[in-house]
Amino acid sequence: MRGTPYPTLGELLRRARATVAARPGALRLRAVGTSRAGRPLWLLSAGHGPRHILTVAGAHANEPVGGVTSLSLAERFAREPALLQESGCTWNFLLCLDPDGASLAGRWLTGLPGEGLPGEGRLGEGLPGEGRAAAEASPTLRGYYRRFYRPAFAAQPEFPPVTSDPRPVMPESEALVRLIDELRPVVQFSLHGVEVGGSFLQLTRAVPGAAAAYRRIAADLGIPLEHRPFDGMGWLAESPGVLVLPDSGPTEERDPSGFTSQATWLYAMRHGTVSAVVEAPFWSVAGVSDPRPVAEPRREVAEASEILLGRAKQLEAVVGELGPRAPETPEEIAHFTAARELMDIGPGVVDTWNSAELATTVGNAVSLGVAARRIPLRAAAMMRQALGGAPALDTLVEAWARELASTFDARWVPVTDQTELQIRTMLALARALV
Repeated sequence: MRGTPYPTLGELLRRARATVAARPGALRLRAVGTSRAGRPLWLLSAGHGPRHILTVAGAHANEPVGGVTSLSLAERFAREPALLQESGCTWNFLLCLDPDGASLAGRWLTGLPGEGLPGEGRLGEGLPGEGRAAAEASPTLRGYYRRFYRPAFAAQPEFPPVTSDPRPVMPESEALVRLIDELRPVVQFSLHGVEVGGSFLQLTRAVPGAAAAYRRIAADLGIPLEHRPFDGMGWLAESPGVLVLPDSGPTEERDPSGFTSQATWLYAMRHGTVSAVVEAPFWSVAGVSDPRPVAEPRREVAEASEILLGRAKQLEAVVGELGPRAPETPEEIAHFTAARELMDIGPGVVDTWNSAELATTVGNAVSLGVAARRIPLRAAAMMRQALGGAPALDTLVEAWARELASTFDARWVPVTDQTELQIRTMLALARALV
């Protein structure tokens, strides 16, 4: 992984094919559908057990860690077949659910050592895994956001629209639903990445011992846990970093844009499947795990809201000063659509923050501060690409990336630790469930 910490989609597929060719009896690779642009959706399967486990990677274009994790675990199964045989399961890895988005995101995190911004930290500083990842380049937040892409909410295939929505279901979503119905997995893992912050785990059903095992894994790797993640605000916080869907929990997901969907990890519950969403941070922030109470939570929320709305207004002004300029290519249009959506959701996000009990701990307040900066930074990064890399937007992205890194002392987590967090968590949950 010298020079870039993650493989491109093409590199991931070539490595999967080479692994299958080297161990044809242990691993199998097949296409289970196609994307909107006609790209195959590849499923890598290991083992021959009658029960199934499903891992979904690449649901979000800006989160490449899941593909590396999936391939690494599949290769481990090929080397150590007893590790899989003890479960009596076939383990299936959907290597990338959104290959179209991944192709737009391009080569992620290509910053090299020496390009870091103040506060970003160097590879291995204060983190386990320094020796294991000595050849890995330490990317920068600046490099990450200069190439950032994440589709608009309605174009994220893990979240198909509810049946009452007139928008057609994406073929990627249909392929995943068919696969869930075919495999009826005991457990479904959805692998995600957090740009800046800590790790957390979402479970659609409580699994005895899972929270304790997850905390041990994160502690062993030196990765902080989000004390109370914002994701799944209607979910129960079983323990720091672990959210569980309550018995009367939501059957739908609603994002700040107003788009309502039935998440595919909720869909799988009809088969008795337990779904687990495993989030690994790219840059860790130790403060997110601080359990100390905050004296004035409402003030913390107000300050975060002011940052979010103020930066959205600042970005709007910069775009307005550039004059009328419409995106032309499909890539520019995709970036513009996603950026415009993020520029407009600020009031809805603030309303959500004000309606919930947030920022009650120092860790939660830190997470809130990260989110308040991340949303407009994502929007500025994509608007920059949509409008041809305008210098004014370039300056804004660089300044905000620098401020995000330095404010929270964001430290790069070696990819070896990101993937190990997800691998160990999946193995622990699989043992508990099968």
